[in-house]
Amino acid sequence: MFTRAFAAIPTLYVADGHHRSAAASRVRDIRKTNNPQHSGTEEYNYFLTVIFPDSELNIMPYNRAVKDLNGYTVAEFMALVSRNFEITPFHGRPEIGERHTFGMYLAGRWYVLSAREESFDSADPVGCLDVSILQNNLLSPVLGIRNPRTDQRIHFVGGIRGDGELERLVESSDYEVAFSLFHTTIDELMALADADKIMPPKSTWFEPKLRSGLFVHVLS
Repeated sequence: MFTRAFAAIPTLYVADGHHRSAAASRVRDIRKTNNPQHSGTEEYNYFLTVIFPDSELNIMPYNRAVKDLNGYTVAEFMALVSRNFEITPFHGRPEIGERHTFGMYLAGRWYVLSAREESFDSADPVGCLDVSILQNNLLSPVLGIRNPRTDQRIHFVGGIRGDGELERLVESSDYEVAFSLFHTTIDELMALADADKIMPPKSTWFEPKLRSGLFVHVLS
């Protein structure tokens, strides 16, 4: 019954857990190579998953905090940021409710950054993501964060922790500036997958997280 039901679904997307999926695939390839009697029905051909309809998934933003201003003063930093973003001082804590708009917490106050239209390619499904706009137009050219996967100066904050966590990090003096983003949408995620593109690192924070215990899938 379950097999027939899922046969009617044209596509399944790995929304969370892509590293585990890739690891399971590698284990399968190794075991297949080492098994002259491979038939495709062995347990190593499968791994545990949980499947949700896209209407039940909630994506939250993955925010950023950076330890320093890359040697710039606040005034110099703001001048560089203004090349690709319109900067609006904000009293209180802004709610980022639309794409290509960012919150920035710096020197004890919030600013709203609006990406200038000419600063990104709206036809590029990866380049027009908010995480890409922030990376390509601010984090890399201004703050020197060339590789966010490995740079120790950047810290990623799941949206579930709220903008208050960004304020706490900056006010602790461990970080100099923090950015809140608009969340990546389900449609953006699926469009990238359909185009055989790769999401930038730390693009999505999914909620709610699954309640989980210890599951063992015996392979032999």
